[in-house]
Amino acid sequence: MRLDARGLAALLCSAALMGGCKKEESAPTEDRTLAKLRQEVDRVNQGGAPAAPPDAPADPNARLAGLAAGHEAEQARTYALASKERVKVDTLSLKPTHLEALHSLSGKGKVSLTTTDLFVRVELEAENVGPQPVDLSLSATRLVDAEGKEYPIARDAQTVGGTRTLDHTWQREQRESLVLLFEAPAEALAPGLALLIPTPGGADARIPLQ
Repeated sequence: MRLDARGLAALLCSAALMGGCKKEESAPTEDRTLAKLRQEVDRVNQGGAPAAPPDAPADPNARLAGLAAGHEAEQARTYALASKERVKVDTLSLKPTHLEALHSLSGKGKVSLTTTDLFVRVELEAENVGPQPVDLSLSATRLVDAEGKEYPIARDAQTVGGTRTLDHTWQREQRESLVLLFEAPAEALAPGLALLIPTPGGADARIPLQ
């Protein structure tokens, strides 16, 4: 229940009348309550807004704002990879090297992103092991969890903290480190998590992560 200035004044008067009865023993608890009521009435009379009740509903964006401000900032959590075996997509050999998750990403300058889920950061070592250049698109890579739910590359996050060019021609023996970023709930980071990468043949190549 929200009290306005008049309500607070009435309550203060009532409490004062009750406190006016002659008693030999003082009531410290009532005295503290009266003092708080007086302070609140004075504050409201000076133009302050009445205080919200203690059980006021929380701002639905409060957690996100807290994360963005660093009040609940967390260090990136690193996960052990299920395997570091290389997987071939056409003639491109891909090896997972690092997996971590975090709430906030920072790019160059003051650009940053925050999510109440997690940004999942996957690092890969890629090398064209074929005798000829190969055209390959990695922008359609997805995360898939144990229940089969898929999470595409988070475009904004990829722009801020990932490899910018994922679709290009890989020259013979070209080698490069890749950073892919996805947005997924915490429960997705569990055994069965994998990367799905489209291949020219149509079937997805699968790289186990958890």
